Amino acid sequence: MSGLGHRIGDAGYAAGWRLVRMLPAPVATAAFSLGADLAARRDGAGVRQLRRNLARVVPQADRAELDELTRRALRSYARYWQEAFRLPAMDPAGIVAGVQQGISGVENLDAALAEGNGAVVALPHSGNWDAAGMWLVDHSGTFTTVVERLEPESLYQRFVAFRESLGFEILPASGGAASFRTLLRRLRENRVVCLVSDRDLSGAGLPVTFFGEPTRMPAGPARLAASTGAALLPVGSWFTDDGWGIRIHPRIRVNAREEVPAATQALADVLAGDIAAHPADWHMVQRLWLADLPAEQCATLGESG
Repeated sequence: MSGLGHRIGDAGYAAGWRLVRMLPAPVATAAFSLGADLAARRDGAGVRQLRRNLARVVPQADRAELDELTRRALRSYARYWQEAFRLPAMDPAGIVAGVQQGISGVENLDAALAEGNGAVVALPHSGNWDAAGMWLVDHSGTFTTVVERLEPESLYQRFVAFRESLGFEILPASGGAASFRTLLRRLRENRVVCLVSDRDLSGAGLPVTFFGEPTRMPAGPARLAASTGAALLPVGSWFTDDGWGIRIHPRIRVNAREEVPAATQALADVLAGDIAAHPADWHMVQRLWLADLPAEQCATLGESG
């Protein structure tokens, strides 16, 4: 994207945070749903990739069913952005209460923290992870997460400020060893680390089978757990008609570095189960499976593996 494009994008997000929160909720919902439906009809590259991804999740769907699922997924993604823009103006206690109504498995998180080694919460790009994070801050205190460094820098800083205002500690994915050391420290302080774990951004992920096809997923969650004794907790996230659904799964045991690949596959399997149960709320519009990547990129991954 050009410098002008970056500035226009940043201005658009800034306007979203200012203006969307001022709209009545029904008006905002209708506007974002209309935008999602228009995106579905335009069938751009991201929409086509989303459809290809969902075809792996629901392989039995025929063309009409897959088109409808894609439309619903775009509406779900629009709902995420609508809520992100409105969250700063919404009642925090109401959001926490809404998540509390739809959450299960909290005992798995509480047991992990009772052991004193922290918890690594690993979740997919599903539902509204910001609302889930607000519940977690209320329940367990500030947690630490890693985010992709967006361009331009002003847009990245806008997202950092937004999530820090919700009580999250934000580290850049480009921080490398420094960010990893900070995550280790937080776990040794018996705190929670949250990582979106269904897409490898580093190019150094581990090979897994996901919905029957090969891809790569980040090794970080399992490596952190193996290095600190923290509990590795898969978490599913989705939307309900009037709120959010969250499931904190039992821990995946990973006690040594050599167990990291198996634990990463086990994590992929659990995440796949929740995605299959709520496919419309999985917001994966990027290439994920190796079969969709350019041949030269797959060759590079093969060499690194």
